[in-house]
Amino acid sequence: MEFGFYLKKMIAYCFEPFGMVFILFFLGICFLFINKGGRSKLFLSLSFSLLFLYSYPPFSNYLVSNLENKYLKYEYKQDVKYIHVLGNRHNVDLDQPLSSQISDAGIKRDLEGVLIHLNTKNSKLIFTGYAGKTDISNAKMNAKLAIALGVDEKNIIVNPNPRDTKEEALFTKTIVGDELFVLVTSATHMPRSMMLFKSLGLNPIPAPTNFYKEEFKGYLELPDIKSFNKSQVAVHEYLGILWVRLKGMI
Repeated sequence: MEFGFYLKKMIAYCFEPFGMVFILFFLGICFLFINKGGRSKLFLSLSFSLLFLYSYPPFSNYLVSNLENKYLKYEYKQDVKYIHVLGNRHNVDLDQPLSSQISDAGIKRDLEGVLIHLNTKNSKLIFTGYAGKTDISNAKMNAKLAIALGVDEKNIIVNPNPRDTKEEALFTKTIVGDELFVLVTSATHMPRSMMLFKSLGLNPIPAPTNFYKEEFKGYLELPDIKSFNKSQVAVHEYLGILWVRLKGMI
C-alpha cells in the first residue's frame, strides 16, 4: 500500500511540468559533461521549450479552463444533509496565523464549505485529509478554521486518515450512502473527483472553488511563474484523470 502510493507520486512527478523540465535539463547537463554535444543540445532545447510552453499564459489558461469549465459554481439552493470538503496542504508553523497555515486552495475550499453550510439548514460538514509530514491532519486544520468562522463543532465530521481522493470518497460513502451531498474542491480537481465519487456509487453535487482561469488577453504575453504554476496544477489533474480511467479499464 505504501509502496504503491509513493510510486504513483514519483511517476506523476516525472510527467508533470516541473519534473519534466528538471529531468530534461539534468540529462542535458550530464551529456554536456561527457562530451555528447548533440544529445546535450537536444535535451537542453526540450527543457527550455517546455519551460516556455508551460509558462506561456494563453497555453496555461487553456489547460486550466478545459478542466474548470466542466462544472458551474454552486447556487446554494440544494437541500442536503452533508457537505464534503476535500483536503489540501497545510503547515504547522505556529508563528503564522491559522489562515496562513492552510494552503490557498485549502482556504478557499474551507470557506466555500462553510458558506454552503451556513446557507443549508441542518447540514453537516465533512473534512478529510491526512497529516502528511506534520503532526496534525489537514482535516483537523480545516475543522479548526470552520469553527473559528462560527460553525458549531457538533456539525463537523473529521476523518484524518485519507491520503488521496479515492480514500476520501470511500469514507464519505460510509456516511452518505447513495443520497445526494455537496462536494467541495478546487475547480481543476472537480472533474477527477466527480469521476472517482460516481465510480463508487456516490451522488455528489459539485461545488467548485479556487478557480485559476482568467479572461483571454491576447497572444502577446510573456511567460511567467504564475502561468507555470497553473500548468503544473492542470497537468497533475490530467494525469490523475488518465490514471483513474486506466484503473477502470484494468
